[in-house]
Amino acid sequence: MPAEPDDRAGHARPAGPGLAGGIRLALTTFTVLPVRPGRVDRATAGAAMALAPAVGALLGAVLAGTLLLLAAVAAPLVAAGVTVAVGALLTRGLHLDGLADTVDALGSYRRGAAALEVMKKPDVGPFGVAALVVVLLVQAAALAELAGRSWPAALAAVVTATAAGRLGVTLACRRGVPAARPDGLGALVAGTVGPVAAALGTAAVAVVAVAAVPGRPWQGPLVVLAAVAVAVPLLRHVVRRLGGITGDVLGAAVELVTTLVYLGLVLTR
Repeated sequence: MPAEPDDRAGHARPAGPGLAGGIRLALTTFTVLPVRPGRVDRATAGAAMALAPAVGALLGAVLAGTLLLLAAVAAPLVAAGVTVAVGALLTRGLHLDGLADTVDALGSYRRGAAALEVMKKPDVGPFGVAALVVVLLVQAAALAELAGRSWPAALAAVVTATAAGRLGVTLACRRGVPAARPDGLGALVAGTVGPVAAALGTAAVAVVAVAAVPGRPWQGPLVVLAAVAVAVPLLRHVVRRLGGITGDVLGAAVELVTTLVYLGLVLTR
């Protein structure tokens, strides 16, 4: 986490600088853009987590462009596979790493500190490997199908799925959700997002999803809401097992929600 936390009481930042800092922090947290966030406090962290779906939409536009350009000169599955790889590169692979670590911790059947120790191990266990394989296969298969749609629909679908994945982070950081550790990214962002920001983020992603499935304007928003309905109780389960959220849990939320939305958007029969 390339930010220096500042949790000193009574030093709240003005709304303008706080928002600017939140944008910078969101960009450096969710992409490889070399943005310097500077010193951040929990208000800035909350702004960054609330803005996560917007950063996801920007990333989704890049991935959609990659998919459509490659699909014009290569087989759909090849274009999809490269697009998945580009997505991992543009996010440093952090979300995939978080998914593997979180699933390994849950698969260990341990709780609290013991489960957190499993997450800290540098190796990836069989549960984590299986989760990575399933997620990458589903995402690649879905992108291959989307490559055959009209470019507006494909663009809307990829933007929706990528933004929805970051919406998972927004929801994981909502008020009332604790951090599993006293330090790290989870401690900085846990409980920083209010209900209004979470609701606005969900609504914005649902609106973008209207154009994701040609002839079915209802399907995209329904898929987004269904993915949220699945992710929220799963996050509650993770919090019960671990004692709160961590940076790895946020990465797992990104990949879980992204995959669920991709899957729902290609179910057209």
